[in-house]
Amino acid sequence: MHERILYVAHDHLNFERGVLKDANPATDVVVLVESARMTQGRPWHKERLFFLLSSAKHFAKMLTNQGFAVRYIQAATTIDGLLAARAEFGDLPIQSAEPSSFRQFAQLQQFGVKFVENDFFLTSRNHFLMWAEKQKSFVMENFYRAQRTRLNILMTDGEPEGGRWNYDAENRLPPPKNYEWPAYLEHSRDEIDMQVAKQLDCSPTATWATTRQGGLLQLQNFIENHLHAFGPYEDAIAADNWALHHSLLSPYLNNGLLHAEEVVNAAIDAYKNGKAPIESVEAFVRQIIGWREYINGMYWFLGEDYRNHNQLHAERKLLPLFTDSSKTKMKCVRSVVSDIEKRSWTHHIPRLMVLSNLALTTGTNPQEFLTWMREQFIDSSDWVMVPNVIGMAVHADGGILMTKPYASGGAYLNRMTQHCKSCNYDPKLRVGENACPFTTLYWDFLDRHKDRFVKNHRMSQQVNGLKRLTDLPELKLRAQQVLSGLDAGTI
Repeated sequence: MHERILYVAHDHLNFERGVLKDANPATDVVVLVESARMTQGRPWHKERLFFLLSSAKHFAKMLTNQGFAVRYIQAATTIDGLLAARAEFGDLPIQSAEPSSFRQFAQLQQFGVKFVENDFFLTSRNHFLMWAEKQKSFVMENFYRAQRTRLNILMTDGEPEGGRWNYDAENRLPPPKNYEWPAYLEHSRDEIDMQVAKQLDCSPTATWATTRQGGLLQLQNFIENHLHAFGPYEDAIAADNWALHHSLLSPYLNNGLLHAEEVVNAAIDAYKNGKAPIESVEAFVRQIIGWREYINGMYWFLGEDYRNHNQLHAERKLLPLFTDSSKTKMKCVRSVVSDIEKRSWTHHIPRLMVLSNLALTTGTNPQEFLTWMREQFIDSSDWVMVPNVIGMAVHADGGILMTKPYASGGAYLNRMTQHCKSCNYDPKLRVGENACPFTTLYWDFLDRHKDRFVKNHRMSQQVNGLKRLTDLPELKLRAQQVLSGLDAGTI
């Protein structure tokens, strides 16, 4: 006799976490709902949809094989799907793990779903709240150090391993020349994958696994072939490799197929066994227990209205180049957007220093940019994208999350990428038809917001640099030409 309906969201695919950790095949029905809003409500990237739907269907099959009564229901909304489950099994209580977005939390709560704690992270929402309420400013590094201590990760006798909390100084190398990048895994497709591909009318790449086993193989491949060199090149953008030594694990962490604990443990084991240096291991661990946990915590701490911030009053419409890589002659932008078009992913530096940098310095509306990022990336969730975009990417919150905007000119891109030499634009020039749009827009951005940023101790030096520009009038004219060209998709 069934006693409970356990609702499993498409990003809670973990048998040992959330609502399933005490599940009983004899008394529980497991329900997954594929809502029309989830598949058709936005112009989602097909690769992203394929990954989420096929992963969920594989997970449902695994639960069925374990003896559970499982229903994978296609419905107009999640609530309609749960109503269909009740129509079949009776008016049973419904339980789920705490949802991953404000919107679904409110909808399920209003419907009467009872929540168990979301333990898909190493830090509970209550634990993060206790940390955040004591802070005068929300510096991620402070949170990260507290995490290291609390979780006893890379610590020796209360001190950080190697005597330092981070090794950023060693991990900012430009992309190497004549370097042999290890091949990344390609994942074969089974019958479930093919059914989902047919449903979505798409031809998925072989980049992303859709099973727990595939996620574990991806983790193993990263640990064995990439972790040792992850750190030095994590901030580089190569022309000959789209992934470098990045782990490609974020989609599996974000939909539940992998958990942060097992990923971190695998990296630390590699360090203890002498297979990876502290510089790379610490950098990778910081991404997981520092940044990822911090962003999730801040999403819930900052509240639902945080997504609407627009402190820089940025109102430009989304540039055509974001939705069509052929709409720009800028080599770095075209390459990054093309990567996203192919496989719904690019690593964190192209996201921040190419895409977000351009959105920031062009004054693109934060909510439009957030919507695009949310729809295009395979590892996007509301909790991921809202703080990352509003707080870090386009500084729309006025400095709540980050003390400075991440704006840069072409000099940074020339140093950290391999695109500038073959580009139509010269990163050293800020005026003229051949001037790099990033260089022009960087100085124009500082000029537009100089009254705000001159008071910022991390920005005042750059703002004061405007006084040394003898060609500022010409630069402002060139900036308007660049903005018009970007709007038209001709630059």
